[in-house]
Amino acid sequence: MTIPHETQWRHHRTRLAATDMTSFEPVELIVGDHSGGMLIVADHAMRNLPDEYGRLGLPEQEFERHIAYDIGVEGVVRHLAQMTGAPAIMARFSRLLIDPNRGEDDPTLIRQIYDGAVIPGNYPLYESERLDRIRRYFKPFRNQVLESAALCDAACGGACMIISVHSFTPVMAGRARPWHIGLLWDRDHRVAHGLLPMLADDPALIVGDNEPYDGALKGDTMHEAGTEAGRAHVLIEIRQDLIASAEGQLAWAQRLAPMLLEVNSDRSNHARKQYGSRTD
Repeated sequence: MTIPHETQWRHHRTRLAATDMTSFEPVELIVGDHSGGMLIVADHAMRNLPDEYGRLGLPEQEFERHIAYDIGVEGVVRHLAQMTGAPAIMARFSRLLIDPNRGEDDPTLIRQIYDGAVIPGNYPLYESERLDRIRRYFKPFRNQVLESAALCDAACGGACMIISVHSFTPVMAGRARPWHIGLLWDRDHRVAHGLLPMLADDPALIVGDNEPYDGALKGDTMHEAGTEAGRAHVLIEIRQDLIASAEGQLAWAQRLAPMLLEVNSDRSNHARKQYGSRTD
């Protein structure tokens, strides 16, 4: 695929925006039992783009990479929702369009360069375009997370426990990442400290505690829906090569579902409690 000249790409996008009457749904909600007290969230599960954006000027093969989405997460989340009965929310758009797991003022909200790839459709990025993407894609996803969490609070008679599911690359910047799974958390340790011992019981697993990333990210989904609201939460990172196949996605969901249900059964994880953040 030939990447069009920037001016051509902009003209193509403007023409499609003016003529395309199809609607793009930014969020998928998997219906579940809110009274169970658990909500599953996936910020980067999909790599779709509205027609008006084409492929953001990128070759198609870039959408096979982690820069476009979290490989394997969609399948894992669908299985987890079915196995636990919990509602789940997935962003349907690629994070190359806008990253729903960032604060609105985060410089990586809309990336212009990502892991060696220059994204023509994001450069130059005018303020009107940034605000439009926030309004049309970022806000509907984030608002759905907050709305579903509030429904879960009311239905379970306490505070909802939120589980965010992501995946990470086996190698980053030339360095191997040995962990099979990592749990990311800020100061609220409740869910992480419930899951870590269960994961550690499997001698075949290398488990990361705030690896391969730090769980404290101001303005991200868990910060707003979990930390600021006093809800117990954790972000689960699974290595992408382990869930790239349908078999791997099912196996990891089968591994995690009973653990999540056990942690969710602890009523202390449904108390609203303020721990603050390491980003404060």
